[in-house]
Amino acid sequence: MLDVRNRSAEETVTGSPGPAAAAEPPDGLAPAPLRPYLILAGVLCALYFLYSWVQYAHFRTPSWDLGIFGQSVRAYAEFRSPVVDIKGPGFQILGDHFSPVTALLAPLYWIWPSPVALLFAQAALFAASAVVVGRTTQQILGSRATGIGITVAYGLSWGLQEAVKSDFHEIAFAVPLLALTCRALLLGRWTAAVAWSVPLVLVKEDMGLTVAMVGAVLFLKGQKGLGAALTGFGTAAFALTVLVLIPAASRAGQYDYWAKIEKTGQGADTSFGQVVGDALASGERWEMLFYLLAVTGFLALRSPLVLLVLPTLGWRFLSQDSNHWGMHWHYSAILMPVVFLALVEGVRSARTSPRAWLASYGKVAVPVATAVALVLAANLPLRELTKPETYRTDARAEQARAAVGAVPDGVSVEADVSLLAHLTAEHRVYWAGSSGEVDPDYLAYDLRGWSQQISDPVQLASQLHPGARYEIVHRSEGFAVLKKV
Repeated sequence: MLDVRNRSAEETVTGSPGPAAAAEPPDGLAPAPLRPYLILAGVLCALYFLYSWVQYAHFRTPSWDLGIFGQSVRAYAEFRSPVVDIKGPGFQILGDHFSPVTALLAPLYWIWPSPVALLFAQAALFAASAVVVGRTTQQILGSRATGIGITVAYGLSWGLQEAVKSDFHEIAFAVPLLALTCRALLLGRWTAAVAWSVPLVLVKEDMGLTVAMVGAVLFLKGQKGLGAALTGFGTAAFALTVLVLIPAASRAGQYDYWAKIEKTGQGADTSFGQVVGDALASGERWEMLFYLLAVTGFLALRSPLVLLVLPTLGWRFLSQDSNHWGMHWHYSAILMPVVFLALVEGVRSARTSPRAWLASYGKVAVPVATAVALVLAANLPLRELTKPETYRTDARAEQARAAVGAVPDGVSVEADVSLLAHLTAEHRVYWAGSSGEVDPDYLAYDLRGWSQQISDPVQLASQLHPGARYEIVHRSEGFAVLKKV
């Protein structure tokens, strides 16, 4: 179903050769003023950031990741090695995932020294990618309505919304880079495609394989030498990061995430055959793939761009970690610009198809994709912004805020997931139970996470830190703060 045929500039815009192209710009693209897309991007950025900020302000952080990235970006901003004590005392984050691109956030952190700055940066990067996707759609398909429709469908797509819900991740940088890469591939700007894709290897270690696949698409589009070179570069970058750079920075001297494939969720060894069998039999994985293609009306399958999703889908299907399988978390965000711009190419080829039914479908595919996105959005995270209770501060949030306020600036503190991100800007922070032989100055615990095991905070402190003594300095129904004495 992949269509790798090249078309003339006239065919790109009008669907068939003709004099209508005479009024087009010299490059054969339909005019597409930037302003409407910047306005839509501003709205999307505001929605993304509002959701993230409300979640942060009300202590609804879903994981420890925002604390981890907040700690690493703070280190870059202070010109220190990116040590993330949340992962363990003195833990070098480049020995976990290779994401040096996050150092680019250091200047923003100088102005706004808070994890909230990271949430804003992610919202802006996602919104910027919507400008690329929407404007490219109008330029190629020749209609502002289609451009705006795809911008809305893309901006509200489940992959981006779930990433916003998951707080900040390094993939925020990959989303606009992939949008720009796919745009260049669609427009036949081969050098630009290479230039936009190469930085992906600095976003995360697995992105080297995606870069290699960009090379494969270039090869299919007739750029055999350039494509082969980029494929070699991406493959080499992946091998270098997972076999050399990450092990060199890791205390364990290895890339720990191989275990996500080699071992089951219970830690038992597994064979490759079993891994493949489990992947093929997993309904949750296939459901994710179905929805990934369904948001494009399945026309993305007519574009070679869809090949770019294979590396990410490959490791997610093989992973034994159930968090990687479905539609939740941030893992699908990088797939969204790819499939939506693949849809654009699919529509372009469908409209000139000799099959009457396919040509007709190509004319309505964009409205269908927009309608699907709007229907799905009714059950996606941004819908929470329409509910008054979303903004209402409850007792738990007040107690959490009081617990954070009870920890003096500049001290070291061990905390639970719900408090981690709120402490990283002013403290050296450890995750509860992972500080090893270090005894932090303060402990800040969400008691509901420990209540079934130990109800007394002092007893909990003595169990986690048997060589130190702590006394309670703040206590509420849900939280306790203890000081080392």
